[in-house]
Amino acid sequence: MDHGNRHLHPHPGHHRCDAPPRLPGRAKLILFVLCAAQFMVALDFSVLNVALPVLGEDLGMSRSALQWAVTAFALPSGGFLLLFGRTADLFGRRKLFLTGLAVFGAASLLATFAWDPASFLAGRALQGLGAAAIVPTGMSLLTTTFPEGPQRDRALGISGTLLSLGFTVGMVLGGVMTDTLGWRSTMGLLAVGAVLVLVLAPGLLSESRHPERRASTSPAPSPSPAVCSP
Repeated sequence: MDHGNRHLHPHPGHHRCDAPPRLPGRAKLILFVLCAAQFMVALDFSVLNVALPVLGEDLGMSRSALQWAVTAFALPSGGFLLLFGRTADLFGRRKLFLTGLAVFGAASLLATFAWDPASFLAGRALQGLGAAAIVPTGMSLLTTTFPEGPQRDRALGISGTLLSLGFTVGMVLGGVMTDTLGWRSTMGLLAVGAVLVLVLAPGLLSESRHPERRASTSPAPSPSPAVCSP
């Protein structure tokens, strides 16, 4: 009978359900900052699509020139992605992330107050450069901040979901804002978002580099007395 009761009352740990990983308060803030930056970049890819006709009339851009409103952002954001990712590994991911945010925010302001096609396209190109710095450094900071395992998996899942959502939300939000506030409000929204992230990020993010870079910049050990002795 005792042997039967053992099977009826298993050890409590045998049927314990794995609870979803909980992130500490500071980790949640870091995740919010990194995801907000990624979401903002995704938003920029599609937020202007609906506003292009109105934008063209306001700035006097032809239909063929309007394509550059999208291309001027897409080319540098894709073309410099790998270069900035490698640069961040060597010289600091946090540093390049903050630099990318500053460039992105300033470029968004330039695009918001653009007075002619040249100034607007310059703002879009600079937005692309900022995005090329934000995306790889943001992902690297995310993987170095959260330890490998459930926490990192959860953080990557949230980041990927918001990144995908940004492309869809951009289309809808761009149309609503253009109809109610004008096309310049779409660029102004990105500028405000960049400033908010730039204010929060420095106090939350820690610097990180590729291990090889850290090893190469560390001081060489002093020679032992045995090596120096004749």
